[in-house]
Amino acid sequence: MARIDELILYRDFEKGELLRGMNWIMEHYKDCQYRGEVRERFFGCMHELVDLAGNYGFENNLWHAYLTYLLVNNENVFSTSCEIKGVTEGSLLQLAKHDFEIFRELFSYDFTELEQTLKAGFFEEILNYQSAGAGSKVFNKRIRNRICELSDQLGNAKDLEEFTQNMIHFYREFGVGKLGLHKAFRVVHEEEGVQIRPITNIAHVNLDDLVGYEIAKKKLIDNTEAFVQGRKANNCLLFGDAGTGKSSSIKAILNQYYDQGLRIIEIYKHQFQDMNDVIAQIKNRNYKFIIYMDDLSFEEFEIEYKYLKAVIEGGLEKKPDNILIYATSNRRNLIREKFSDNQEERDGDIHTSDTIQEKMSLVSRFGVTIYFGSPSKKEFQIIVKTLAERYGVVMPEEELLLEANKWELNHGGLSGRTAQQFIDYLLGQRR
Repeated sequence: MARIDELILYRDFEKGELLRGMNWIMEHYKDCQYRGEVRERFFGCMHELVDLAGNYGFENNLWHAYLTYLLVNNENVFSTSCEIKGVTEGSLLQLAKHDFEIFRELFSYDFTELEQTLKAGFFEEILNYQSAGAGSKVFNKRIRNRICELSDQLGNAKDLEEFTQNMIHFYREFGVGKLGLHKAFRVVHEEEGVQIRPITNIAHVNLDDLVGYEIAKKKLIDNTEAFVQGRKANNCLLFGDAGTGKSSSIKAILNQYYDQGLRIIEIYKHQFQDMNDVIAQIKNRNYKFIIYMDDLSFEEFEIEYKYLKAVIEGGLEKKPDNILIYATSNRRNLIREKFSDNQEERDGDIHTSDTIQEKMSLVSRFGVTIYFGSPSKKEFQIIVKTLAERYGVVMPEEELLLEANKWELNHGGLSGRTAQQFIDYLLGQRR
């Protein structure tokens, strides 16, 4: 029987019901009066382990993989301290070792007698599980592989000291919990308050995949690189024509700098009043966060931009150094302007210039503005040829460009998005 009730730091696990279920089984499987319930709960736990393997891509010893998942996902005072500072000396380290000793008992538990008692001949498959190769639906491949590697290390650790150092190294390298193990997040307002939820399926776009816009991409890279390296950086607005790669550039930046601690939280304008709660949850973590707003613009009657202005610059509390705001928009001026703004008199508004200044003040809070314009005809053709080569589209160049020209006339005009849609159409016609 494991001593999970004696854990001090590592408690309140996500997906901890399985641990409690297995602990109960270990405690009662020899008791004849519980034999039927033990069998039922044991098979239920095996179902959960296999389901976990399918969702997270775990292999080999699924019991060890599950225990490792609990350790890497549990945010507590020790794990978050290791994430920020590395090795933690003193009482906290000793308390962590106390908990790790209990986990070592769980890792080294001998299931032989339990397996024989319950006549669970399949259990060998659980301890030597081979996946179907589908990968993880939750973690990116690098994180999934590292968790599996850590599972092997912890299972083979020769003593408590090696076990502890393996955990400290993982926390320092990857962090802990959802913020450490995922790239991107969305904001959800639930009954218990504002929650940051991982986005598990991210398009793996690289900056090299975006043809053209070299000057724009360099401005974005320079600003982001300064940010992740701890130097001064600015909030950034990407504006311009639709379909020119603004949102794709943000995704590419995330993929390029994720390994250096960059994370992105997507937020919509109706959630701007939650931004202070979001910032409070991330300001003391050892990551660099971009709060990302896609397709940002405001009609005259929408006042959510006032929340954004206060968060960016203007509130009493200084914006933390590990947070920047990146936005994309088809408008250079984010708040809709009308010709009546320039009239000398407006109903109810004597100071017209003040109205204009109010509308311009949001844009001025973005220190870097980057323009993404529609490509010329020649640039559009270069994008088409580059994408065709990349995706293996075999077609005479003259015919390819002729068809591309026909496509763009009927499908949204000259843009990188239109070029990609044209190539996707050609690929879809293949037999």
